Amino acid sequence: MTEFLKVKNIDLSYVKKDLKIRILKGLNLKVAKGSFVAITGASGSGKTSLLRVICGLESPSKGEIELDKNLLCSQEVFIPTEKRDIGLVIQEKVLFPHLNAKENIEFGVSNKKNKHHLCDDIMLKLNIHDLTEKYPHELSGGESQRVALARSIIMKPKLLMLDEPFTGLDKQLKMKIYPTIKSILQENDITCLMVTHDLSEVKALADKCFNLESGKLQKI
Repeated sequence: MTEFLKVKNIDLSYVKKDLKIRILKGLNLKVAKGSFVAITGASGSGKTSLLRVICGLESPSKGEIELDKNLLCSQEVFIPTEKRDIGLVIQEKVLFPHLNAKENIEFGVSNKKNKHHLCDDIMLKLNIHDLTEKYPHELSGGESQRVALARSIIMKPKLLMLDEPFTGLDKQLKMKIYPTIKSILQENDITCLMVTHDLSEVKALADKCFNLESGKLQKI
């Protein structure tokens, strides 16, 4: 399989109370097209920061990021987030409050003729087809997460990044939708990078797993 995502020698630092704190230290990562890679690590190790750097929400002080042979970030180049074709699903609720569940999912695919069919199909697979007319304030945390996940998948990004995506789901539902999500990603040839603390998610979904410690990744 070809190397699809290349993260090369990335450094990221924060300044806190006049102290410079290095979060990522010469970090390297290669992800093959169509694969599912998980990243684990202690709280505060920089897992979310790594996702933010890849999608352009943070600017590293050093290093390069390449996706599908396109340079996204270097000392001379910085492609803005909205032009990177990367989907990001985070823990926080990020649905539009004035749109119902189906409208939220279809928001990013307004120009596709078959968007209603695509939406119905993915809502059925994620077991949220009965939430079509419900608004975000009427959804549970787990339901909101699945709607946000559906919204990202339906856009078919080159790279989908998940930051603790199943936090609000009970164990029984998690075990039920893991194979569904894996199947949907494979059907659409979507490459996925997931941050998680849950090893059951790693075992059910990931092709490879890395642990982030002391600013660097170690394969496990």
